[in-house]
Amino acid sequence: MKKPKLAIIHTTSVTVDSLKTLAAEVMPEWDIINFVDDSILPQLAANGGRIEEVQERWSAYARFAEQQGAACVVSACSSVGEAAEAARLEVGVPVKRIDEAMAEEAVTLGGTIGVAATLASTLGPTIRLIERKAQAAGKTIDIKQGLASEAYRLLMSGDREGHDRVLADMLLKLVEEADIVVLAQASMARVVSSLPEELRAKFLTSPRLGLTRIAREMAAPAG
Repeated sequence: MKKPKLAIIHTTSVTVDSLKTLAAEVMPEWDIINFVDDSILPQLAANGGRIEEVQERWSAYARFAEQQGAACVVSACSSVGEAAEAARLEVGVPVKRIDEAMAEEAVTLGGTIGVAATLASTLGPTIRLIERKAQAAGKTIDIKQGLASEAYRLLMSGDREGHDRVLADMLLKLVEEADIVVLAQASMARVVSSLPEELRAKFLTSPRLGLTRIAREMAAPAG
């Protein structure tokens, strides 16, 4: 029996292998296809996060994924999450944000929510998503921000250990101010395992929460 296809759109190659492995675990009945455009994040960094400048490109990937037979399209990057939402109007298959389940979980668990990122362009979209989820839940929240730009620079230069060290330092400071801390980028998720065990439950990452939610939604009967 032919498997349905799940298309994941990445803005960095860093997330490809980890999400492919996780998807094989969480959605074993699906075939995974990946699209990577590593020019999007540098462009957003240069233009101040103006998502409209990359919207057509992201939508084109979603349309192409549908043409390739994808039954669902997933945005792996929070920086372009709003582009994914807009693309829902242009394709005939579900388009999902991998960070949506994480945002809802954060609103459920915390009144003061820390949002951690290594890219400034990720903070705004993630914060807006959390604020929308809080409004929908009728809950008042306070958001604390943490940005570790040096960690991203180290990751892009190939220094994963340096990235993890700098990011972990920032996370440990941010968690002192918040009930729960959201890691805004899928590439940050692995760092949680290096944090003190007694604190790990206070950090939320998008990959497993997101793909588990998507698996459940795509398994549900239509309507």
